[in-house]
Amino acid sequence: MRRSVVATAAVVLVLEAFGFAVVNWVMGIVVEHQQMSLGGLKPGAMAAGAWAAGVVMALFLIGCAIVLARTAVRDRAPGRFGRILLIVCAVTHGVLAAGLAAPVGWAAFVGMVVIMGLVVLSLVLYAGGEAPAAAAASDEPGGSTPPPPPVAPAAV
Repeated sequence: MRRSVVATAAVVLVLEAFGFAVVNWVMGIVVEHQQMSLGGLKPGAMAAGAWAAGVVMALFLIGCAIVLARTAVRDRAPGRFGRILLIVCAVTHGVLAAGLAAPVGWAAFVGMVVIMGLVVLSLVLYAGGEAPAAAAASDEPGGSTPPPPPVAPAAV
């Protein structure tokens, strides 16, 4: 079950990255074609900022999706860098959810919370850091843990 949850989270993050890129690309085009400045900024600079923000966010989300996909394929917890990246991803989605509730609506809030929940669930499912197959192998004779010493018979 945990592989499917992590794979689903990876697919959702890739789709979200695509959505962020498209929205920022369209926003950059709209801002570039306007004929006014905002606080002294030229429309070209604002468009470049929108495009750069879209690229950076899309790359961040794709990086998180790669960590999740690798976790699903290997069925092992991500390393320290991967866990930190996924924690930052979850916090980012929480902040975005809080910020989107009023201006965009509750549907956007729920969407961000669901994605945050998938990322957090992926982290929690692999909290032990060991795959089930590796845990079962350590219980077998000749595994990584030595067998307990034999018990001496009691004297009567």
